[in-house]
Amino acid sequence: MIRYLRFFFEAGVDTPLWPEDMDSPYGYPCELDRLPISPATREELAKLSEWYQSSIDWKYPPNPSPWSDEERQAFKRRAHAALVALRRELGTGWTVRDESLL
Repeated sequence: MIRYLRFFFEAGVDTPLWPEDMDSPYGYPCELDRLPISPATREELAKLSEWYQSSIDWKYPPNPSPWSDEERQAFKRRAHAALVALRRELGTGWTVRDESLL
């Protein structure tokens, strides 16, 4: 059986992973501690989710992001590297779709 996850960052959420099935044993959104991944990858995904929150102007969220182009590009690079590591660690029994709009 193949398990499916969606990868994207969401305001106010501490994980970038969302199972396709809302009744997933991994939680919805996905609880990183429930996944068979290394502590380093789990920590990086959590840090990226926290970092993503700084991309939002919380005083008025419709405003443009306070991030510079350089910060946006740095975030994209780290998020992509984390996605590659996640896919490698989960292996062939999982499909992780990149739905991030970075």
